[in-house]
Amino acid sequence: MPAATPHLPGKLGDPTRTIATDPRLDPRLAAGVAGVTTALEDPPVGPDSTYTEVLAHVATVEAEIDAAYAEMFRGLPPVRSVARRTEVIKGTDGNQIELFVHEPAERSRTLPGIVHLHGGGMVMLAARDPQFVRWRDELAATGLCVVGVEFRNGAGKLGNHPFPAGLNDCASATRWTHDNRSALGIDRIVLSGESGGSNLCLATALKALREGWSERITAIYACCPFVSGTYSPAPPELTSMHENQNYMLDLVMTQALVRAYDPEGEHATNPLAWPYHANPDDLKGLPPHVISVNELDPLRDEGLVYARKLLAAGVPTVSRTVNGTYHAADLRCLAAAPEIYRATLRDVHGFAASL
Repeated sequence: MPAATPHLPGKLGDPTRTIATDPRLDPRLAAGVAGVTTALEDPPVGPDSTYTEVLAHVATVEAEIDAAYAEMFRGLPPVRSVARRTEVIKGTDGNQIELFVHEPAERSRTLPGIVHLHGGGMVMLAARDPQFVRWRDELAATGLCVVGVEFRNGAGKLGNHPFPAGLNDCASATRWTHDNRSALGIDRIVLSGESGGSNLCLATALKALREGWSERITAIYACCPFVSGTYSPAPPELTSMHENQNYMLDLVMTQALVRAYDPEGEHATNPLAWPYHANPDDLKGLPPHVISVNELDPLRDEGLVYARKLLAAGVPTVSRTVNGTYHAADLRCLAAAPEIYRATLRDVHGFAASL
């Protein structure tokens, strides 16, 4: 085992370090990581697992996450003065897509619009889950009209629909939102999401640019993007995967999510599946972006690399790092650290309002 080098962060400084013992972790989040490190030590899927085994494991993980989030958000006071409704549209593949519209209950003016794409590695969780309903409510309460998209997942309770099914649904929802701006009372459209939802935000923008309708998207706000498609083995150039290895995300399990999304690996370098692999020609002409990452996230650096690619291609881009947090923690820690949660909430609102 390599000797400890205390001046380096995370496992680069001490290979035995865990997120629970990492001094960078915000202490308010410590209770949320208890027991997670042990659970990650022996993942039941690996490179030799069959596609069927991967799907079964994703379903198991999804059920565990659902239970954890139900408990995490139980008992929080409801968000006041927000109206919700559901729309059902037809996607480009002929399937039905549920859209969840959240807006201020009382409004007298046109608002910025957000199309929200939920996290889950494009293969699990659902827009109707409590953590995402809460996030859309909170955004709406700041004075935004938010459209949550129930896209098809690559696995889990909304699967099994590999790439590009979910991307097609997100594109269909974005186009519907643009076409219904007057009815929604919005004057701009920001695509926003976290983790796998960020992948779909970035990929939808790339798809729109390729297909000639990118002017319908005003901007992108992507949190903790899941965009490289390569996690086990971890690429040497993405330092955060080595620094924060298994910090709330097991990289072997993360690679299994890639398999569920792209079963044969035929889209491994396709930017519409994995935006990290976009070249300058893919990016030129995109609308403004914010890329927000978490300091203790194995995925941190792939998001920052993508931000640098956008800047090099001339795309107006801001990147931010939420210190002391693990993957997507700032969008989930309302009970434990409301200041962190509300800082990201304010930033999304402020960005949308400034455009």
